[in-house]
Amino acid sequence: MPETKPKTRKATRQEKIIKPGVYETPVDAPAPAKAHKKTGRPSKYDPEIARIICEQLSEGVPLRQICRDNDGFPAWRTVYDWMGKDKALSASIARARDIGYDALAEECLLIADTVQFGQKQVMTDEGTATTIEDMLGHRKLQIETRLKLLAKFHPTKYGDRVAIEGVEGGASIKTEDLTTTRLFDIIRNMEMKTRVGSA
Repeated sequence: MPETKPKTRKATRQEKIIKPGVYETPVDAPAPAKAHKKTGRPSKYDPEIARIICEQLSEGVPLRQICRDNDGFPAWRTVYDWMGKDKALSASIARARDIGYDALAEECLLIADTVQFGQKQVMTDEGTATTIEDMLGHRKLQIETRLKLLAKFHPTKYGDRVAIEGVEGGASIKTEDLTTTRLFDIIRNMEMKTRVGSA
């Protein structure tokens, strides 16, 4: 026969109410199972979500913003996990990012060509003077930030580094070390040739 324990709370599903305030709990009753609520973002690979991510990356939208702004999208770390497991997805995202870099470069031109009016307030002795003018400093900051990021993301295409290199697969460019003694020898030879030529 099951044990009867007096309690001062509400009965659970396994308990039986004997009288108000007294419940009967079977000794061999299993513990109540907790309902598992599905929380968080999805982590299972979804090809449709991957396609949308690639589309938005190719438009220059950062991955973190894509995952944050779209409902039902995984966290950005999950996308990197997908990329580690799927080489084709990794290649697609790399291609989409490369196209997105070009979109950022085109956006710089659009920012430079589009006037953005804003209010500028200057404090004077008479009070505050407000003028409406083109926000050149803000536009310049937007362009410089994008160009610096592009130089970091893709230095060979957008970086400022200038390198002198030979043709790919061709012979390397030969250089000579011109120390001061070698330089004096070259100048002396040139002077000798001019003397011999003038005699």
